[in-house]
Amino acid sequence: MGIYVNPGNEEFKRAANSKIYVDKTMLLAFTNQNLKSEHQNICVSRPRRFGKSMAANMLVAYYGKGDDSYELFKSFKFAKDPDFKKHLNQYNAIHLNMQQFLGRTESVEDMMELISRKVVRELKREFPQVTYYEEDLVSVLEEIYSQTRSYFVFVIDEWDCIFRVNPMDAQAQKKYLNFLRDLLKNQPYCVLAYMTGILPIKKYGEHSALNMFDEYSMTNQRELAEFTGFTEAEVQELCRQYDMPYDKTKQWYDGYDLKGVQIYNPRSVVMSMLGHDYDSYWTKTETYEALKKYIQMNQYGLKELTTRLIAGEHIPVNPDKFQNDMTTFASADDVLTLLVHLGYLTYDFYAQTVCIPNQEVQKEFINCIEDGGWEPVMAAIRQSEDLMEATLRGDEEYVAQQIQRVHEENISILKYNDENSLACVLSLAYYAAKKTYEVYRELAGGKGFADLVFVPRKHVENPAMIVELKWDQSAQTALDQIREKKYDKALKGYHGRLLLVGINYRKAEKTYTCRIETETINE
Repeated sequence: MGIYVNPGNEEFKRAANSKIYVDKTMLLAFTNQNLKSEHQNICVSRPRRFGKSMAANMLVAYYGKGDDSYELFKSFKFAKDPDFKKHLNQYNAIHLNMQQFLGRTESVEDMMELISRKVVRELKREFPQVTYYEEDLVSVLEEIYSQTRSYFVFVIDEWDCIFRVNPMDAQAQKKYLNFLRDLLKNQPYCVLAYMTGILPIKKYGEHSALNMFDEYSMTNQRELAEFTGFTEAEVQELCRQYDMPYDKTKQWYDGYDLKGVQIYNPRSVVMSMLGHDYDSYWTKTETYEALKKYIQMNQYGLKELTTRLIAGEHIPVNPDKFQNDMTTFASADDVLTLLVHLGYLTYDFYAQTVCIPNQEVQKEFINCIEDGGWEPVMAAIRQSEDLMEATLRGDEEYVAQQIQRVHEENISILKYNDENSLACVLSLAYYAAKKTYEVYRELAGGKGFADLVFVPRKHVENPAMIVELKWDQSAQTALDQIREKKYDKALKGYHGRLLLVGINYRKAEKTYTCRIETETINE
């Protein structure tokens, strides 16, 4: 048993013995299906602290010959799979954490040389009967396979660290990609290569040195969505075990939409359950400078887009042009796509839009805009509590004045006479409502789509609200539309008081008017 070759199962055992361990062993059913096939090369990218290393250690423990792992796995879901024993500890596993190697060397060339030297030394110890003619890693592996027909599973963690640590060194990056290609591509000794990191595989023009990999990223996790974080069912069970309110947990840590599968931030859920509280746990593993650097870029209209995101909007994005690095940006789409991979945004594959996933990340965005030219946005957020209270008490004049003030103060960021901007102004003005309401934009109900619908969260006694915005008509017209088109049908299952809020914007005068009325939903 070595450090890199067949290192054993201790790392996965440590995870499995933790106070909270969520069983993700069915990932092994997927990798087993792809062994020795055209799809044996798998690259999985996801944000920090989303279980990348745990999954890598699990693969090493299952496939590698370092330890007998039957007792470790026998109580997990995958133990019931018919192929569980077939591949258990049947291969030579080579486990490489690229961050560790890069941190011990001065250059990428030194890093690759260190990897080769360390792994070759262990391979020679593991296979002393083989005659070796050359000393480089690929040649040694080829001789082992040629003389013993031994198969290898490669598990590479932090595969993309060079693109994050040395983002500007394109030549070193190409050498590194070529190193991985020579090690893994079309090599008979390799039956499975599993790479994981934050970024997808780097593109150079239309080609990639690692084009043999099937990719699973935060813009399309495909079959691996349920293994990317905690699922709703898994979080509901944890909330039962730790006597924590599920709805609040969902509000704080849910929101990663992976082709319809809702995924929770695993790090944050674990810390929340163990500490029995709600806080920004995942973002504390990062520095908020990583996010601030990109949203403060005064290019591509990013300031307006960021304001819309903070207001709760879903922004259209094309992720396909992103070059999968930290420096190559040609549009706002590239920056927003990077934020998806970093975990600060979530991507709706079907709608092709991005949004801020949950309250934890929302707080991080607010931290980033507290200074540096974002004062009008921050003022709107700070005063949104007053607007919410004024709406609940029916103070129509104050509501109109506050919304008008938010609009006027954010002229420099938002287009003044644009319908989407007016809707964004409303969302920003009512920012504080997110604490006590589920807020929906363009929610289907009755005979159309209501502009804004506020549904009280559980254990909140405030009334529901429907807000309709009109342009150069009247606030009363907005109220009439809510009733005529039966927008209250969007409030399925809700019983109690309902506020109808009609708001009109007069384009010529650049002023707002407001009408508020109350109804009761009995059924």
